[in-house]
Amino acid sequence: MKETKVFNKNNYFQKFEVLKTNRNKRYKYNEFLVEGVRSLNEAVKNHWKIKSFLYDKSNLSGWAEEMINKVSTDLNYCLTPELMKELSGKEDTSELMAIIEMREDSLDQVRLSGNPFLVLFDRPSNKGNLGTMIRSCDALGADMLVITGHAVDLYDPDVVVSAMGSFFNLPVIRISDNKVLFEYIDRLKKRYPSFTTIGTTAHDEKPICTANLTIPLMLMMGNETMGLNRAFKEYCDLLCTIPMSEKSYATSFNVSCAASILMYEVTRQRSAK
Repeated sequence: MKETKVFNKNNYFQKFEVLKTNRNKRYKYNEFLVEGVRSLNEAVKNHWKIKSFLYDKSNLSGWAEEMINKVSTDLNYCLTPELMKELSGKEDTSELMAIIEMREDSLDQVRLSGNPFLVLFDRPSNKGNLGTMIRSCDALGADMLVITGHAVDLYDPDVVVSAMGSFFNLPVIRISDNKVLFEYIDRLKKRYPSFTTIGTTAHDEKPICTANLTIPLMLMMGNETMGLNRAFKEYCDLLCTIPMSEKSYATSFNVSCAASILMYEVTRQRSAK
């Protein structure tokens, strides 16, 4: 195991900082910074490439020492307690952080279940919503989450933290070209003749509980402010809504809340069947 000591804010430390704070630099290096026991455990469990560990040698638990010893890395960094504290985003400084390699965005490389259940999030603009969406997709059995358009950075530390360990367990694919997505869906429709694309809307459309969700499908969730864009709405086989109380002042749900309700209905119907 190769190890480099970092005693001041040298070039190494400056790189750690930009991986945490600068979206463009993250993609330049194709790496992102992660901390938290749950996230690191899931990253290792799901075979993400750990490039480096960052730690203060005088403050390591048995878990951290085992992680450092058993996981193969390119180069580890031993920092001072002060530098670890400055880099950590937690109130109680993390004892172990990792630099992890990003994964390729490839729809066809994601292995689907026998009855595929996919979720699309169009142009997410809030880090917490994206993280919560990832966590809900993982909890409610989605095969994959697809992110489209100009969106918040998937690898932002706030997204990773809010998704908790689910970030490393659920395939999340970013697609900038709608044509690539539509061609993929067309291939799925040939492979699964009953495959259905279901768009979600706050307007008075078919109640989600009356739709058949036991078939292979993709749920399409819209942007927090603008909703699902026109191209996706026109491409959908069906538009559905969540029934709301007639006495309600609210006219819509937070997108991550709506997604959880819709995905629960998918799992409820499939379990009942």
